[in-house]
Amino acid sequence: MDNAFLNAAQQALIHERNWLRMLAPKAAGGLELPLPDVVRLEEAVAATDGSLGWVVTLCAGAGWFAGFLPPSVASGIVGTPNVCLAGSGAATGHADRDGDNFVITGRWDYASGAPMATHFTLNAILRERGEVLLDAAGKPRIRAFVVPAAHVVLEPAQGWIGMRSSGSCGYRIDGARVPASHGFTIDAAHATADGPLYRFPFMALAFVTLAANLAGIARHFVELARPAIAARRQHTTGIALAEVPAVAARVFQAQEELAGTLAQFYRVLDDAWAQVLAGAAPDEEALRRVSLDLVDTSRRAVDGLYPYCGLQAARHGTDLNRAWCDFHTATQHALLVPD
Repeated sequence: MDNAFLNAAQQALIHERNWLRMLAPKAAGGLELPLPDVVRLEEAVAATDGSLGWVVTLCAGAGWFAGFLPPSVASGIVGTPNVCLAGSGAATGHADRDGDNFVITGRWDYASGAPMATHFTLNAILRERGEVLLDAAGKPRIRAFVVPAAHVVLEPAQGWIGMRSSGSCGYRIDGARVPASHGFTIDAAHATADGPLYRFPFMALAFVTLAANLAGIARHFVELARPAIAARRQHTTGIALAEVPAVAARVFQAQEELAGTLAQFYRVLDDAWAQVLAGAAPDEEALRRVSLDLVDTSRRAVDGLYPYCGLQAARHGTDLNRAWCDFHTATQHALLVPD
């Protein structure tokens, strides 16, 4: 069923399982789970409901930022009842220094989970006395901030074909004053939490968590496609479509390729995590490549089976159509553009 946002039972489950704290530091009240465990859980959740998996992944990912905040600030945020951090990585606002504070103004898009967010994260261009501050390369300095939801005005978005229950919408901030301590740098050298989770590269973490979501949604689509295909017959012969050799081979191939690429994906992720535990730096390019391979395989599985599923796959409101729409909406994330 398409909802304006996740229903009450789904929201209650998220908080009951403490999923949005699973990447936050233990010292701040989080679970600080091993990353491979988190990624497998996110894939499993996405395989039940694309919007649910997307919200859990992105909002738990924002909770990871607590490992880069001053410990007292992190504890206050993570300890918030039913904490949920939503946000955007685009630097589409400004942060003006005012003594020990920053005054933040701007508008950001695509904050999944926004309707239940207690805090928002954002990137902003730094200014002082109205002048943009530049880095050593002469480019505008950008800093990440976390802001309480009380300072945020939501601007609901409409028209997406999928992920319609993720609550992804724009938000604006009109001159909110926040302490400088609510700014942070997402880099292992600036981590304030000691665990290996905060030595894992941010972009690699983003790639593996997003790719796992796409794979989960693709697995769900394939599971729903099988009975839809089995219920149809070939027009020319009357043979059950699932018994036509070429079609049966296509279904088998989709399942096998997806399972095989997923297995390889987790082997690379597990190896990378072992490297981090040993104090070494993981191969970020290998993680990016295996993530994009998984997304590409997921695309082939979904689009390869769609033509055999009948109008059920195109009818708004069916589970099969929702999985197809969720998948193709999620694949438009900027990080998932094919090479």
